[in-house]
Amino acid sequence: MSQSTTRRQFLAVSASVTSAMGIAHLTGLNLNAANKKPLYEISLAQWSLHKMLFDGKLDNLDFAKTTKEKFGINAVEYVNQFFKDKAKDMAYLGEMKKRASDLGVANVLIMIDGEGNLGDPDEAARIKAVENHYKWVDAAKFLGCHSIRVNARSDHKLSYGEQMVLAADGLRRLSEFGAEKKIGIIVENHGGLSSDGAWLAGVMKTVDNPNCGTLPDFGNFRIGDGNMYDRYQGVAELMPYAKAVSAKSHDFDAKGNEIHTDYLRMMQIVLNAGYHGYVGIEYEGSKLSEPEGIMATKKLLERVRSELA
Repeated sequence: MSQSTTRRQFLAVSASVTSAMGIAHLTGLNLNAANKKPLYEISLAQWSLHKMLFDGKLDNLDFAKTTKEKFGINAVEYVNQFFKDKAKDMAYLGEMKKRASDLGVANVLIMIDGEGNLGDPDEAARIKAVENHYKWVDAAKFLGCHSIRVNARSDHKLSYGEQMVLAADGLRRLSEFGAEKKIGIIVENHGGLSSDGAWLAGVMKTVDNPNCGTLPDFGNFRIGDGNMYDRYQGVAELMPYAKAVSAKSHDFDAKGNEIHTDYLRMMQIVLNAGYHGYVGIEYEGSKLSEPEGIMATKKLLERVRSELA
């Protein structure tokens, strides 16, 4: 075989390989783009529909269906107030679980209120509050949630440090129980000292249990006497411990931006902490209806996600 023939064959093979590699590279990019997970997932907090639920216009059992079919959201965050007497009712919880599962809706967490102060200065009352939450840990486990959201409430008459120690004690006890069931115990900035980001971060350090974390809420930073804690600083302080995030919204401008919170700035803080889990819509406004407010928040979160990607 002549050298020229060999050279022509080599060049032809090389061209074919290069072309194939180019196609594979482009295809790979497309596949990667298609398979790449979003920067964060979007869930719906049940409190966004609290008016409809309290008015009897929506039943708790239909929450997952409404979330999926009306809003196009595939994950829900329950609030115990809407099925307060059902924590141990396995038939009822089974129906909740089945309805969500049949729709392909993920049960993310349950927000717990009204079960006592985990930082109560009276030890017996504090332990009782801890034990009151056990049934909700069990309910969350059954439903397939990853956590329950609790409150780090103590006696406001006590000092900053005293409240921190007491809240940490109750949370540590509950977190140890939750760890046995593989259910996280997460604390929201939800009034009082818990809306002070530095204080709640201090509570997390004092608890020192990986099963105890935070649920930073974009808007709950009212610390009393009309004073507001800086929301961006607060979320940044709480994100290192975050196991969930609450995208609180109230009002929107003509461009669809929330007027109280810069969502682009806030979500950058969330992502900078390495968080890529569920971000729960929690609409609390009054100018838009609950469904309108939910959709406005969803569109904003989707737009911000696209911009940050």
